[in-house]
Amino acid sequence: MISYIVRRLAYGALVLLGVNLATFFLFFTVNTPDDMARLNIGGKRVTPELIEKWKIERGYDKPLYVNESKEGAERFTETIFWERSVSLFTLNFGRADAESAGEIGHQIKSRMIVSLQMALPLFILQVFASTAFALLLVMFRHTRFDFWGVVLCVVMLSISSLFYIIVGQFLFSKLLRLAPISGYAPGLDAVKFMMLPVLLSLVARLGTEARFYRVMFLEEIGKDYVRTARAKGLAEHVVLFRHVLRNALIPIITSAGSYLPYVFLGSLVFESFFGLPGLGAYVIEAISGQDFAIVRTMVFLGSLLYIATYILIDLAYTWVDPRVRLG
Repeated sequence: MISYIVRRLAYGALVLLGVNLATFFLFFTVNTPDDMARLNIGGKRVTPELIEKWKIERGYDKPLYVNESKEGAERFTETIFWERSVSLFTLNFGRADAESAGEIGHQIKSRMIVSLQMALPLFILQVFASTAFALLLVMFRHTRFDFWGVVLCVVMLSISSLFYIIVGQFLFSKLLRLAPISGYAPGLDAVKFMMLPVLLSLVARLGTEARFYRVMFLEEIGKDYVRTARAKGLAEHVVLFRHVLRNALIPIITSAGSYLPYVFLGSLVFESFFGLPGLGAYVIEAISGQDFAIVRTMVFLGSLLYIATYILIDLAYTWVDPRVRLG
């Protein structure tokens, strides 16, 4: 197993380097440092001197990949790519391109708390609610409850999350006044601001997850071990929860684990609509402001979290099913 983890980590490092290189290339294909300087200088009278000053202050006055004026290793280290992308592997995120944005590392630490306050309870509730609803549908399979439950799932997954946000804000915030329409407060006051986005995000994903889990459970109940358990006289709910659920944990872990990076990176849509100062809103602000320093950092962190998540998922397979061997 150790050799497997080491090999996956080596593959992950290559993937991170490739993602960094692709992000860097695509961004500077669209924008040059001069374009970035003009955008960030804003309403001031843009002169070549101001552009050059802005580039020098942020390290964009150097060549992109190779510095022909240097010798030895400095030909590659004295470049924008090395200082602004390769440095991410040491978790040195640097400063944002916008003058008022400050240190990226400090912003990530403070905003990650907000994203976790929303995404962590959502992750737990989503796994529990989707699994429970799917098991309920399977328990009453071939009945009207199962039929209308599947119809409800299809309807829910066919509706955009923007619809849930607009209707939810109008119903729960404007009409019933049960939750603030947007905003955020630290401490325990954050609960009242998080309830509505967590609820709406849960509903938006419930149809997709429950329908997927239902298909997996229906596949499991036709296997021999289930017929053997029923032949022993076990009740249907015991068969479902003790045997079927346990043997369907691998696809559940795969589906739930793929959502883990969003737990840390936040939800782009929900944080923006509800005015939550999390990492999702941070990414939206960076994209709209064409802040390459923030964008490259968040792309790097997203790739890092995905690689770490899928390694953890593979390890979890061996925990839930001893027959799985990593080689």
